[in-house]
Amino acid sequence: MKPRIIAGMSVYQTIKTFDNYPCSHRQWRHQGQCKFIHGYSRSFKLTFGCEELAESGFGVDFGEFSDIKSWLSYWFDHTTLINEDDPELQLFQDLHDKQIVDLRVLPNVSMERTAEFVFDYVDKWIREQTNHRSFLLEVECRENDKNAAIYRRRV
Repeated sequence: MKPRIIAGMSVYQTIKTFDNYPCSHRQWRHQGQCKFIHGYSRSFKLTFGCEELAESGFGVDFGEFSDIKSWLSYWFDHTTLINEDDPELQLFQDLHDKQIVDLRVLPNVSMERTAEFVFDYVDKWIREQTNHRSFLLEVECRENDKNAAIYRRRV
């Protein structure tokens, strides 16, 4: 893969995709259908960058990604996502306590804000794993084959 020039430096890019995380969510502030609980099978495309490759020749080692896979599963596999300011938060917590839903509360469940949420966690994780040699460039969060959002690092 050829390095891509960003802000005057060469950067290698490595891409890892995580697919098939079935979850439901609602956007309580939306005036249309999205105010209702509905579900998708989310996927995440993570684009990593580095200026120098590891001794192995890799930008990142996908064999070391079990922590990320587990983290994504915790948040998005068979879960119900709601915004932290949802006025029905207590109702959802009661449903969680009764094991009717597996509740996760995010700042906001939109694809844009979910991409940001994943970005913040994974960027910190990859920097720690690689002693700051690698970093996250962007996260694409997809709710289906038609709709996605990208959160990208500012350069």
